[in-house]
Amino acid sequence: FASYYGNHMVLQREPAGAVVWGHGEPGAVVTVTLSGPRGLIITKKTAQVKGSSGTWTTVLDPMDQGGPYTLVAEQGSENVTLWDIYFGDVWLCSGQSNMAMTVLQVANASQELAAAAHYPYVRVFAVAPARSDVELEDLEQIALPWSIPTAAENLGHGNFTYFSAVCWLLGRSLYEALGTPVGLVETAWGGTPIEAWSSRQALQACRLPEDTGRAKPPLCFAPPLSPALSSSTSPHRHLSGPQTPSVLWNAMIHPLLNMTLRGIAWYQGEAANAFLHTDRYNCTFPALIANWRRAFHAGSAGQTELLLPFGFVQLSTYRRESPDDSFARLRWHQTADLGIVPNARMPSTFMAVAMDLGDEHSPYGRRVPGWGKGGGMKLLGTNPISFLFLGSIHPRDKQNVAHRLLLGARAVAYGDKDLVFQGPYPTRAILEVTTGLLNVTYSQELVCRQRDARSFEVCCSSQASPCRWLPAPVVAVGSHTVTLALGGCGTLVLGLRYAWDEWPCEYQSCPLYNPQGLPAPPFL
Repeated sequence: FASYYGNHMVLQREPAGAVVWGHGEPGAVVTVTLSGPRGLIITKKTAQVKGSSGTWTTVLDPMDQGGPYTLVAEQGSENVTLWDIYFGDVWLCSGQSNMAMTVLQVANASQELAAAAHYPYVRVFAVAPARSDVELEDLEQIALPWSIPTAAENLGHGNFTYFSAVCWLLGRSLYEALGTPVGLVETAWGGTPIEAWSSRQALQACRLPEDTGRAKPPLCFAPPLSPALSSSTSPHRHLSGPQTPSVLWNAMIHPLLNMTLRGIAWYQGEAANAFLHTDRYNCTFPALIANWRRAFHAGSAGQTELLLPFGFVQLSTYRRESPDDSFARLRWHQTADLGIVPNARMPSTFMAVAMDLGDEHSPYGRRVPGWGKGGGMKLLGTNPISFLFLGSIHPRDKQNVAHRLLLGARAVAYGDKDLVFQGPYPTRAILEVTTGLLNVTYSQELVCRQRDARSFEVCCSSQASPCRWLPAPVVAVGSHTVTLALGGCGTLVLGLRYAWDEWPCEYQSCPLYNPQGLPAPPFL
């Protein structure tokens, strides 16, 4: 079997068929047998090993949820047996350090870890951080083989290692909501830009250069501490290692394409403010989604659906005082500059807004090398103790993040049409010239948690660029409307934006929510 098939794994349930593949002698015939309790044979498949690649592939018949099953691959007199296999829903979780943050690091970690024993049918698997200059067929290294969740051994293994808190909490919630076994696959690396996770084809779609002038070994594994150097930003733009375009796609995504998946969860974007093409995220992100979907669909012989549900976390917070609006722009770009998802450029997607979950006192801040004398940066070594924590780019409240992702997954991936899964969004704005008021109508009922005089801003320039943004204080909040005072703007209003700030509000205290407690997303 290929590297990511093992005891305790979850394979995708019906209506899709699970893809199973592995390595063998070229030309040989491999027989794959799925057996149920007491050795009852459920299905038997044969596949010939291709001479060019030395691999074989077969698609199991669609199976209802449940287990345990045994899977045997036989070639001649040799055989390999995998046991305690369940059929359920398989979700892939990817991104950078906020996805790599483990259950050990979140709020109420001890309670979350203690609860692990109650979820033996949520199985976890983690890919080891690795990079490659060429597309790999199989994983070269695994951080955590398929496992039944345990507090110490896997969910709380260490900081920024395994297992992902967002992934675990989402999978656990899916299990509670659906009652089906859930398989979770974590493939994440801190401090990495989207270009590193993008294939050459995805980069070409955005007309971005491919860094082909690399004189590095074709494959390199991360030392144990590397993932913990999460979201660190370089004072210069020299890219190397896991920041190089396509190297993580090659080593950490491409080998998984034969998997049959139910959905993807993504938490990335912080590194975009330090590396590469920040203002191309409105292209690179939709391009990555479309490219991954096509690749997983093709790699699974059409078993993974072409519009694979894709959920993501909109950036949370970092610094209270920011020199620019890069975080706000990135949040906007995460929606392909359309504000909400799903939309025409990003169909079958869902988003967890997280800008109201800032955590100023998180000990897992942005790690930067300690300052040396003379004001220059001095690298003090790779021991994490030698790094200073600045900012708080890693909020510990991953429970609300996972809950908001869950709502989107249930609505978009599982078709719960009656479920409200996103906050209120403006549908129109009408200017009352005589009173100097702007009435903004929203798509949902509004709950006002506070009236921040600076949350709304209007563009009061005589030209669209550059805008002169002035605060538009909230005068009144109705059931579906917000009335803003334009002040010195007069009747020349060219633009309106909301929560356009790196740290737009205190914890769960942005101005606008819906009755379900979901925040209104930022807009421009």
